Order: sequence, then structure tokens, then C-alpha cells
Amino acid sequence: MPCVLRQLDMAHRLLTKTHTSLSSEALVKAIVYNGPRDVEVKEMPDPSIQHPSDVIGKVTTTNICGSDLHMYEGRTNLEPGKIIGHENLGEILECGPAVANLKRGDYVCIPFNAACGYCKNCERGLTAACLTLNPCNAGAGYGYAGMGELQGGQAQYLRVPYGDFNCLKLPEDAPDRQDDYVMLSDIFPTGWHATELAGLQPGESVIIYGAGPVGLMAVCSAQIKGAGLIMIVDRHRDRLELAKQCGATAIDDSREDPVERVLELTHGEGADRGCECVGYHAHDAHGKEVPQSVRATGSLGVVGVFMPEDEGHRHTSH
Repeated sequence: MPCVLRQLDMAHRLLTKTHTSLSSEALVKAIVYNGPRDVEVKEMPDPSIQHPSDVIGKVTTTNICGSDLHMYEGRTNLEPGKIIGHENLGEILECGPAVANLKRGDYVCIPFNAACGYCKNCERGLTAACLTLNPCNAGAGYGYAGMGELQGGQAQYLRVPYGDFNCLKLPEDAPDRQDDYVMLSDIFPTGWHATELAGLQPGESVIIYGAGPVGLMAVCSAQIKGAGLIMIVDRHRDRLELAKQCGATAIDDSREDPVERVLELTHGEGADRGCECVGYHAHDAHGKEVPQSVRATGSLGVVGVFMPEDEGHRHTSH
């Protein structure tokens, strides 16, 4: 039955394109940002191949990211009319003539950062700062404030540029394990990258600020890397309970001073490494960052979002 449904879906798209080439533009449903705290399911133009290396995917699984909430709250410069969503997984429906490694029917995970693969930064492995897809600023992403013109994937279909480079082809069990594989689109790699930026080595101690999804993935990553002591700071008890189940020592900063607790657990030295996994919401009760829990010769991995200015703070006051 799934194969029949896919064939019907493809036939519908082909018929729709044939019809609309003679009349109006084809439309698909997508979640569109209208303004602060105002998103809506709307009909938007059907994405199409614009470059020989493009692919079109049918989005079958997508996540809501914490940074989507920043945009929803109006705390970024996201322009109205943008389709949001940058944690996407789906099935390839169309490939441009220059696409070599993908074919219709492949399931792929589509990482948040879009890149060309050949610019100076991409050649150095700095694909999150691609110079091609967002020429005015380094870095491009799907449906994200200040990261270029690409639309997001909280929609029926998504255009992916440089498909061979930006699509992670998934194993044959992908249709049945989408909830697992979609974690590769953003959330798990971001937590892992926090520990990479921090330079975490086996046996070292690490303090992680934020027990949301990224922080929890940083805990799991630290476990994989063989950290000797994993500490995590938050004030939401349900999140801290999950962190404990993942093997972390939980610190509730609404009940105790997190710096003092880290110093106590590390015999006065501070953690070897630190991971900042929240962004510009990460502050103590006085609105100040608290990095003193990492020792003087340690290092920090910062993956939280920090905007040039908090443009819509007034929208969060209610």
C-alpha cells in the first residue's frame, strides 16, 4: 500500500504541474510565520527544481526546534511570509539532472545547515558558514532568520540545493525508524558539536548548561566520549530527571548556586570543559551568564543561539 500511495502522490504532482503550467501556480500546505506569536497553515508555491543539483523531497517527519520558538516569539528578524522548519526528513521525489547519488524513493535526512560543499569555508569543513548559499552573510539554513532565502520544511515539500551534498541518504529501514533518524537533522549533531567545540576528552569532567533537548544530547555525547563526570544545570525538574537517567549529575540552579556545586564536585578546580546549550535565554536570576564553573585553563563549547540584539523581547512579557 505505501508504494501505491507514493505512486499516486507522484502522479498527482505531475498532473498538477502539467495543469498549472497552463494556468495558475501549484500550491502546497506549509506553516508560515506571519509575525510574533502568529503562525498559520497556508497554501504556498510548490517548490520546484531551480538548479541542476537541486532535489525536491516530500517531508515525512519534521521537528520543532527551540530556536523556532525564538522566531515564533518575535525575538529575531525573521520576515513574515517565511515557511519555518529546519529539522527535516523525507522521501526524494525529484532530482535535478546534475544529482548523481540520489534517486526518487530514497529516504534522506536533511541537516539544518545548507551548504555548497566547494567554497573556501566548506573546503575547510566549516559548512555551517557556507559562503555560497547566503552571500551577504556566512551560513545558510532552511526557514531561519538571517540565514538566506531557503524556505523551511514544516511543509508538504522542500527544495534542497546541492542535493548530493546536503542530503544524508538513510538505510532501508528509514520508513520505520523516522523518529530515530530525524534526530540527525539537528538535535543530536548539535549536542555532539557542543562537546567537540569544548574539546572534551575521555576521563574529563564537563558542565552542561541547559537540560533541554540539545543539553540532553550533549549528555549522551559526553557519555559516548567517555567523560569522567557529567554535570548539567537547569531549573526544570522534569528535564533534570531525564538528564539523571542519561547519566548526568543534575544541578537545580533555582535551589542552589551552580558554580558552588560544580566547585564542590570538582574539588575546587571547576570543570575541565563546559557546554552552553541554551543561548541568550541562559542566565541566572540576575540576567548574567555564569561561566565561572569551568576552570581557568578549560574550554567552552557554545552552541546556543545568541542574536545581535533581542529584537522582540517585549513580545515575551505576557
